[in-house]
Amino acid sequence: MILKEIVKPKNELTTIDEGASLTEALSILEDSGFRCVPVLDKTGKIFRGNIYKMHIYRHKSRGGDMNLPVTSLLKNATKFISLDSAFFNIFFTIKDLPYITVLDENNHFYGILTHSSLLNMLSQSWNVNNGSFVLTILSNGDRGDLAKISKIITRYTSIASCISLDLHESNNIQRILFTLPSEVDEHKLRRIVASLKRNKFKVAEIEDLHA
Repeated sequence: MILKEIVKPKNELTTIDEGASLTEALSILEDSGFRCVPVLDKTGKIFRGNIYKMHIYRHKSRGGDMNLPVTSLLKNATKFISLDSAFFNIFFTIKDLPYITVLDENNHFYGILTHSSLLNMLSQSWNVNNGSFVLTILSNGDRGDLAKISKIITRYTSIASCISLDLHESNNIQRILFTLPSEVDEHKLRRIVASLKRNKFKVAEIEDLHA
């Protein structure tokens, strides 16, 4: 599965045992340089939540007891995904987190998925490293538009990747990004754009991946 390939596994991570004190947790965080790390139960299998350096500092600055267990300041205990989670679920869950915890098929802690890993995967799906141009084409979101645009482009070349973005209820404008393969030159690009315009599709932007 794709997700498994981009998740950082447990054996490569810094984690904290649920029995650690806040003092011990802060020491681990300072030594590792991370602002946040996962907290696991004593078996090392069950995810208890995340501990943030800033929350421990805040607790300490207010005269809080640093001998309290790390579990007293846990956050994100219910923020996790599974290895077989749908990508829409991943995007919504990771939105406000430094990383998202990943559980295996037994609901045991498997590892974490970071923002950078997710962005790298998206970059690869856009095929920008092997493409020539990215066309941003506007559509009214009408049924069949994607098929029509694809048919026009494939008269001239194959399609390296396609991503649909931001359908707004207010104006029903949808942006469809087509990455063209590396062999497409400017002459062929002009023919594709002209054909799209003849068929009433607006090319809002052309990004040259060679630049």
